[in-house]
Amino acid sequence: MATKNTTMTLKGVHDIRRFFYKNEEPIYFISATNFNLLGADEWIKGFKYINYIDCFDGLHPNVFCPTEEIPHDQFESIEDINNYLLQHPEVQNLIASRKKGRKAGKVMFLMFNEKTEKLAKKLGLEIMFPSAKMRTAMDNKVNTNRIAEKAGVACVPYVLSQVKDYEHLNKVSKKLGKDLVIQTPFGDSGHTTFFISNEEEFKKHEEEIVAEKEVKIMKRINCRGSAIEACVTRHGTIVAPLMTELVGFKELTPYKGGWCGNEIYPNSFTPTLRRKARKYTQMFGDQLRQEGYKGYFELDFLIDQDNGEIYLGELNPRVTGASSITNHAVFALADAPLYLFHMLEYMDVDYELSIKAINDRWAKQINTDSWSQLIIKHTKKTIEYVTEAPKSGIWRIFDNGHIKFDRMDSHRRAVESDNEGFFLRITNKGDYLYEGADMGILVTRGRMMTDNFTLTQRAKTWINAIHNNYSSTLLDDKEEQPEIIGTLAK
Repeated sequence: MATKNTTMTLKGVHDIRRFFYKNEEPIYFISATNFNLLGADEWIKGFKYINYIDCFDGLHPNVFCPTEEIPHDQFESIEDINNYLLQHPEVQNLIASRKKGRKAGKVMFLMFNEKTEKLAKKLGLEIMFPSAKMRTAMDNKVNTNRIAEKAGVACVPYVLSQVKDYEHLNKVSKKLGKDLVIQTPFGDSGHTTFFISNEEEFKKHEEEIVAEKEVKIMKRINCRGSAIEACVTRHGTIVAPLMTELVGFKELTPYKGGWCGNEIYPNSFTPTLRRKARKYTQMFGDQLRQEGYKGYFELDFLIDQDNGEIYLGELNPRVTGASSITNHAVFALADAPLYLFHMLEYMDVDYELSIKAINDRWAKQINTDSWSQLIIKHTKKTIEYVTEAPKSGIWRIFDNGHIKFDRMDSHRRAVESDNEGFFLRITNKGDYLYEGADMGILVTRGRMMTDNFTLTQRAKTWINAIHNNYSSTLLDDKEEQPEIIGTLAK
């Protein structure tokens, strides 16, 4: 644990902003892409992204990607990508060249494991998150409900149990009815969420379900998804506004329960729901603090359309795919992005802050503007080699449904009007498209869903246009198969 600088105490948001503007210690975000912390380099002096995928073709001044591929095992996770980067000579040389005395700096990851911790320590980097062991325990969907119980946060009616077969499932879940949702402890974006109402549906996923020592079995409700991000600090829990979630749209994702975007806009929920979500999030954050956790986290809430109740869905103990929406909204720009408060917990400085004042400001609808993001995946079961891909930057859409690249920019706030969008490309020329592959992220002003949680025609037009700006050739079954790995995580 670093020793605090006892000669300085930051007093309030203005001091905190100035502290990061004048920062001299190298800070890194190492991940497959820089999507989750877009814009952080504008707030923090000395901040660099180290990424495997160069979304900006070398044009982003603070993105570093190794130029040469070194031999490695096949990637199976984002953790594998990060461990590869930490072992890459070009990355090691960059970190060594930016050392301040004995300090190599601090680092954030989207995902990391115990091997990552060892590699970072070897390079002299301090990870700005609780341990991988703690994050794994918190990320377990079964444990999430146990934490919620201690915090007094309502969950969808559920049982936690091992499932041996369909007969056993019916026995342990008798009080929940026949329509069930089963989640295994780990997984993201719908990969490990199963909707079960009969034995045939159970059989499709039986192998994955019975392999677990314990799963979460929930009553299936008629719900809409929502998300909220927050930060556990030494002074309390800072809570951002509640966002809508896009889930399972076939135009965006092949996964039935898969996250595929977010919206944030004024009055997106009733005042009652917003108050309850903020209250639950603060209660949950305060419990996390008692468990020893500090920093950024995100909660998914499920809103029952039949009775209006709001229930906790799951916890993500990290920055997430929704973080870009949170940290570029008006409330965050007027004070500071949520990730700055996270980083502050890991900087060598004392600070004073009125959490209540921030939460009160961020709860006001006048401090929320309207944005949407779509996570566009390849939804076909094909494997294709990409011959042309759209650039990252600002695109303009025309009345005939076609789009044209307008200008390079790395910031979504460069989107000036409803006929512009910021596209962050993930899959590039020379890469492969396969079922579930992340093609890119589209961010626009305004909404992409109707009040009935269906995609607007505007959203469908943008999605089709992005697809039409990719060109690819279908791979023969006999041809070499690509590495298949997700690069984003909710």
